[in-house]
Amino acid sequence: MTDYGYFLSSEEFTPAELLDQARRAEDAGFTRLAISDHFHPWNDAQGNSAFVWSMIGALSQTVDLPVTTLVTCPTVRLHPAVTAQAAATSSVLLGGRFALGVGTGEALNEHVHGDAWPSFETRAEMLEEAVEVMRRLFTGEQVSHHGRHYTVDNARLYTAPDRPLPVHVSAFGPRAAELAGRIGDGFVTMTPDADLVGAFRENGGGDKKVAGGVKVCWSTDRGRAVETVHRLWPTELLPGELAQLLPTPAHFEQASELVTREMVADAVTCGDEAEEHVETVRAYARAGFDEVYVGQVGPDQEAFFAAYRELVLPALGR
Repeated sequence: MTDYGYFLSSEEFTPAELLDQARRAEDAGFTRLAISDHFHPWNDAQGNSAFVWSMIGALSQTVDLPVTTLVTCPTVRLHPAVTAQAAATSSVLLGGRFALGVGTGEALNEHVHGDAWPSFETRAEMLEEAVEVMRRLFTGEQVSHHGRHYTVDNARLYTAPDRPLPVHVSAFGPRAAELAGRIGDGFVTMTPDADLVGAFRENGGGDKKVAGGVKVCWSTDRGRAVETVHRLWPTELLPGELAQLLPTPAHFEQASELVTREMVADAVTCGDEAEEHVETVRAYARAGFDEVYVGQVGPDQEAFFAAYRELVLPALGR
């Protein structure tokens, strides 16, 4: 059975707005929360970049829902030992209701130290080593590690999780799905691609959890909704590896000039046809996802949560 959660966008909303959305999500009947981990927004129109670990601490005191990062890069901007400490504390604050979603990252967020941005192959190696280091630290035992990419010297997490902390690995292609199956407790991907889910399950994923997210824009005015998505999230429609390689919001704004309103209208569920929203979300369940996180684009959060509470979530439950 698929669980339906709400996706908190740290790029688009202020910390206070994110906390308000979390409360509304719980009241509306969403059973989980996911939150993005960004240093920069994708473009200046989004305009925010709250520090995810501060937000998770606040969420732990605001709602009773499980929280997952979608996703954290534990390899460049933060050393895996520091990421492990942040994740362990988050797990303790949430009473074990925390899952660490990880990925190989985007230059947009990770270039801020000025280091060269590695190839995918190198980033995948770094992620595998980082996950190994974090799992050892989650035990609460003293850890020393001298690897190809990381050194850890006599580190111990005194505030360690009191139950296994799941690490879910993000992937957008077959090679990365195989890595997720091999090193992850779960799989994260953003499109309802049954073949990719199959690649994960056939390469060690078995019956581990699969999670994904989708953005929609509920509005009584479909044209206005399309315009809102086109202004705030044209980056969702950029092809290939651009999202991993472009280094600044300005570069994303330049690339997004290629994204038309017609492309947005064809690709993103906009408007107030409840059945369209149901089918958009249900596609993930059909593709074998265990968790689906829905994010509302734009300021009309009240109408979104009312519609999903009254129309969409009950239909999905049936």
